[in-house]
Amino acid sequence: MSDLLEGLNPAQRRAVETVAGPVLVVAGPGSGKTRVLTHRIAYLIAAQGVDPLNILAVTFTNKAAREMKERLDVLIGPAQAQALTVGTFHSLCARFLRRDIVHLGRERDFAIYDSDDQERLMRRVLRDLNLNEKQNPPRAIHARISSAKNELISPQEYARRNRTYFDEIVTRCYERYQALLREANALDFDDLLVETVRLFDQHPEVLAKYQERYVYLLVDEYQDTNHAQYVLIKQLAARRRNLFVVGDADQSIYGWRGADVRNILQFEQDYPDARVILLEQNYRSTQSILDTAQAVITAGEKRKHVKQLWTSNGAGPQVMLHEGYDQDAEAAFVADEIARLVAAGEARYRDCAVMYRTNAQSRALEEALSRRGVPYQLIGGLRFWERKEVKDTLAYLRLAANPYDSISLTRVLNWPARGIGERTEAELTRWAASLGVPLYQALKELEDEDAPSPFAPRAAAALRGFLGLVDGLIAARRELPLLKLLETLIERIELRETLLREYGEESADERWANIQELAAFAGRYAGLPIEQQLPQFLEEVALVADVDRIDPQADAVTCITLHQAKGLEYAVVFLVGLEEGLLPHSRSTDDRERLEEERRLLYVGITRARRRLYLCHAFRRESFNRTNLSVPSRFLGDIPRELLKRSVQRPAIAAPARQRLARSRDAWRAPTLSRAAGGPVEVSFFPGQRVRHNAFGEGVVVSSRLVDGDEEVTVSFADRERRLLASFARLERLG
Repeated sequence: MSDLLEGLNPAQRRAVETVAGPVLVVAGPGSGKTRVLTHRIAYLIAAQGVDPLNILAVTFTNKAAREMKERLDVLIGPAQAQALTVGTFHSLCARFLRRDIVHLGRERDFAIYDSDDQERLMRRVLRDLNLNEKQNPPRAIHARISSAKNELISPQEYARRNRTYFDEIVTRCYERYQALLREANALDFDDLLVETVRLFDQHPEVLAKYQERYVYLLVDEYQDTNHAQYVLIKQLAARRRNLFVVGDADQSIYGWRGADVRNILQFEQDYPDARVILLEQNYRSTQSILDTAQAVITAGEKRKHVKQLWTSNGAGPQVMLHEGYDQDAEAAFVADEIARLVAAGEARYRDCAVMYRTNAQSRALEEALSRRGVPYQLIGGLRFWERKEVKDTLAYLRLAANPYDSISLTRVLNWPARGIGERTEAELTRWAASLGVPLYQALKELEDEDAPSPFAPRAAAALRGFLGLVDGLIAARRELPLLKLLETLIERIELRETLLREYGEESADERWANIQELAAFAGRYAGLPIEQQLPQFLEEVALVADVDRIDPQADAVTCITLHQAKGLEYAVVFLVGLEEGLLPHSRSTDDRERLEEERRLLYVGITRARRRLYLCHAFRRESFNRTNLSVPSRFLGDIPRELLKRSVQRPAIAAPARQRLARSRDAWRAPTLSRAAGGPVEVSFFPGQRVRHNAFGEGVVVSSRLVDGDEEVTVSFADRERRLLASFARLERLG
């Protein structure tokens, strides 16, 4: 037991040894929260004699769950670690529902619809309701429905809250969407949470069973919980109250997808007897990086549990603040600096990450890295599981598990091509609706060739052929292990030949390699009983996240959005595009809560860095085929100038423009001395600053210089660029 506590700092040790009752651990970035979680689980088992079957640990990502399991294997041994219940909210809810969803009148073999499936289903909803997709975007409607589910608002409750015509449209779509999910025996991601909460609410005896089993409940990243997750945790913890949550309100960055920072801020109201423990010692970063992060977050609002991060890692290199001329120059600087660090032996490619606010920013970075021969992995591009040939093959396996899955059925109804066109598919959908049955059941009606149907003989024969293929797979899944089932499918649909026919040899080889990768992944389930292999495979595939695709062994730079980078760390981090409109994002500038979340997002990005941190922005940036002067992010102004080492890129351009850029924006520069009599005069305007003139309207400062004791300011207004003397122009500073 002494080994379990050895190496823990005093705050970590208090967290591990506080066993009974509610506990809130406010864990700063890099403060060893995973170590605390795993050592506390080990302490419960080794020191308190708790049966590992009675412990439930909830994480937000598969990566975090995997890391926790690996550490516990070492701490308590594989046998006891295997008895623990560790997983993400969605995977655990899926597990609970596989056992007990029958209490809600549903079948256990439900499909789980991923984001692509959900969008396809929403498009069908719009067709069924004769709604125009352009006027009613499927993603926008689904986002409203998802938000309602996060708040545990049913279609009926949503209808009662209608305020606008669009709300009425969403209500109709919500009702139809849920009906089609039920018809397909499917749940979407949100339903996994909603149905589990409903199960526990409507069937107290089922909830009591889980409360009896899980005596100790641990939750990671509590600040990221939405309302449904919050209610679920309260349900499970209500009886024993041994709830141990770890989180940090300063790292709450997922409000856009339903996370509610109030859950962690109000923990002590929910549990008045809660112990609160702050983890402030950082084991990841240098003090220079932490001071920069602290400056950004301290300037924010609504901070309840204030932490002062510190480290024994030393000061480290000064944080670099770099200004590029445009996004291409910014990207070139990043690529060149990475190449320089690697050449000097100061870093490997895999030690470096480039982080940005929006996926669109990756274009310039990819080009710059490619030109310099710097290997990189892009996170957030087309996921392996979203590639067409992979999705199509998975659709057949999903039908083998659940033939009522209408989205999978229509996806492969004519793949490979078997003479079933759009008209026949539409007729099948109409016929099934008229019969009041799912599509698969309508196909079963065609087994009797003499029975009446709306199809021509040729179309009916093609549909029967497809039905025979699906029924053959259903029969095979009961007898064959997963890998053999997949090989049988590949053979029956002549997949290799299909890819060659559809894509040509070169592209087909690449797609065939993806199928081989799929087969290799399926082979991992060979150790399970045959009846469990396919369901568990499909469940894990549906719940896999983008961040799980990062290959830590690949010697390549990671390009990733700031939201996806949560929970990761790198020796060298470049944060690019730190400008108004990007970070903070333009959608947040009129909303105080959103603006504070953008501040927290920058804080999260800064604290991903271990040794070196680069904060980058551009003088000008292209957007929608227009080039605009950029304004440095307001958050940069919260960082004391002495913490930053400045770097400005000088582009090779015409002399007049070069002279102007030589007086480049510098919001943090020291006062400039005037040569005129009368002493020092400060430059009070800086390039990129927004200003207003009484006659010319709003504009952006291009440059500023001291001329004969006055300040000459060059401003770009809507009509043209003008030079003004500050003493006469009376420019009003904006923002």
